[in-house]
Amino acid sequence: MHVLTVLDHPDPNSFSAALAQSFVEGCKIAGHSTECADLHAEGFDPRWTLADAKGTPQADIIAEQDRIARADAICFLFPLFWWGMPAMSKGWLERVWAWKWAYDQLDDAEKSLQRPRSGLLLVPAGAREDEVVQNGYRAALDRIWLDGTFGYFGFAPRRLELLCGAEGSAKRREGLLTRAHELGRTLPTPAHKS
Repeated sequence: MHVLTVLDHPDPNSFSAALAQSFVEGCKIAGHSTECADLHAEGFDPRWTLADAKGTPQADIIAEQDRIARADAICFLFPLFWWGMPAMSKGWLERVWAWKWAYDQLDDAEKSLQRPRSGLLLVPAGAREDEVVQNGYRAALDRIWLDGTFGYFGFAPRRLELLCGAEGSAKRREGLLTRAHELGRTLPTPAHKS
């Protein structure tokens, strides 16, 4: 399986970057080929343009769509930012997963123009897991991302893995790195729909 990891963090020495490396190492142990789209290092422009609005894909978008075409699984890795995704990730999704390329209807989130791919959102969060669940944030993120956005992208199966306590102790962070490695090693193959 070929796995595309989309990393959104401006600091190459960040914990998010370390999680991406650990995830990719797990993928390689499982025998998968890997590719990383490091949005900041590559200078991706997240701003939605007039050409995007008119449905005229530019060279940078075509290159990202070609990466997706090669992938059997996609992992998005970004820190939880104001209970959402950072602007770079949001812009990448808006520009790359374009209307008429990724989807063309709104009545069924399970119908995508893309072939099925395994999808994983690997999201480090500073908050404690019990707070996230008790306050309803986890359910809200599941609804927005898994039932909404990523449903239209043909991700089956799809999963949100919140790595809570990412700002915690060294022991906690080591545990989260181990979890990312395990998720890469056990990444499921895409579901084939009839």
